[in-house]
Amino acid sequence: MNQAILTERERLVLEAVIRTYVETAEPAGSRAIAKRSGLGVSPATVRNTMADLEEKGYLFHPRTSAGRIPTDKAYRYYVDTLMRPPRLTNTERQRLRRELAGEDSTYAVEQLIRRSAEALGVLTGELGIAVAPRLGEAVLEKLELVSASSEKVLLVLTLRGGLVRTVYVDLPFTVPPEALVSLTLALNERLHGQTLPEIRNTLRERLKEAASPADTHSHDFINIFIQSADDIFELKDYRRESVHLGRTSVLANQPEFSSGSRLKELLELTERRDLLASVLGDREHETSLTITIGGEHAQPELSGFTVVTSEYTMGNLSGVIGVIGPTRMPYEKVVAIVGGTSAILKGLLESGESSGR
Repeated sequence: MNQAILTERERLVLEAVIRTYVETAEPAGSRAIAKRSGLGVSPATVRNTMADLEEKGYLFHPRTSAGRIPTDKAYRYYVDTLMRPPRLTNTERQRLRRELAGEDSTYAVEQLIRRSAEALGVLTGELGIAVAPRLGEAVLEKLELVSASSEKVLLVLTLRGGLVRTVYVDLPFTVPPEALVSLTLALNERLHGQTLPEIRNTLRERLKEAASPADTHSHDFINIFIQSADDIFELKDYRRESVHLGRTSVLANQPEFSSGSRLKELLELTERRDLLASVLGDREHETSLTITIGGEHAQPELSGFTVVTSEYTMGNLSGVIGVIGPTRMPYEKVVAIVGGTSAILKGLLESGESSGR
């Protein structure tokens, strides 16, 4: 988005309007801005400056009010040019770490990611959101077969870094417990240390002679296992299912969602896990914190929202955490907390991985 060149006075007035509107959710008037901006000029001069900013597309003038409201363009200018993100204090960092780690001494990946979304919501007052790592390069650490019933086997995939995936495999026969043990050993011997795409593409070749033809049940199980490879190892739906949201109530209490239509938009958005997974997935491998404001979103469902995200890493895998909120957002506070959460989450994941958990 092209930014016009603003004078020093225009920058100060714009910043004062944004800060005032973020705090009050009310259009900012020239008298209040004259006091807040520190320019030492009259409200009439500020009013003229606000009119210039409106002409340049930075402010909006509601017909029912004499005050002005920042546009998406104004927030973008603020984020790129005026914002001074504060650093988290040691106390804030310790509180955040407590929120993420809870009282557990172990750090299960899905649990940490879920807590991240919840903590971000509590600390920012926005809707916390987090997505588990994309599994395209996930490496299989081990595989377990557990008898769930006479004709159903639970397949437990443990991936390097601590992620666990469970899949039920239906069988037209019963596999004896001793056969499950030998099958588990054979599968691990052939599949351990391989990425999921590698396993999916070479499974038939890798499992040749994994079971003796004389062992009918094991041989038939291997064939069913091969035929189910796409469902087991491609994990198409895992990304959508692994989107975690904080409490929607933190946003429902904000003035923007006091009307039924805006609240409905918010609730419908939280039900679009596929959309949210896609949005966050597109932000992976961004080296810096990412902020998308209102009309900048490619998805019309997000045109009334700001999304602030940061990538976290876990070995060779990565995921995204952040918040969704109205464009009227305390950007400095949110940016500091999202960035701090990402760094702490990465540290907790690394400590869990290094401990073999």
